[in-house]
Amino acid sequence: MSEEDAVGSLLKSTLGIIHTEDILIEAVRDLVREEVKRYVRQKLEARPALKEELKKGVAALVEAKVREASALILLAKSAAKLGVELVPPQLREEVAKELVDALEKEIATVLDRGQ
Repeated sequence: MSEEDAVGSLLKSTLGIIHTEDILIEAVRDLVREEVKRYVRQKLEARPALKEELKKGVAALVEAKVREASALILLAKSAAKLGVELVPPQLREEVAKELVDALEKEIATVLDRGQ
């Protein structure tokens, strides 16, 4: 075996060990997460009022995120309209069509991911 082959083999085996260590570290992290979740759930089960308060907080957060997304959509719509207005009149129809085509593709992608 040449010196280059020996070095290459040593590097490969070392990298294999590193990947194994990564897997072990991930496994330990997962176990710790599971234990923390179990502990939190146990505390919540012991205090139903706190559990209900947490549920309400999560519901409010979800609602806020939906409202934020709605506002961002409104801003994007307004920006698109403004962008079309800024285009010279002779190019507006072409630019508007390209914009609609691009948006249709993006919306289709988003809807496909949601299914």
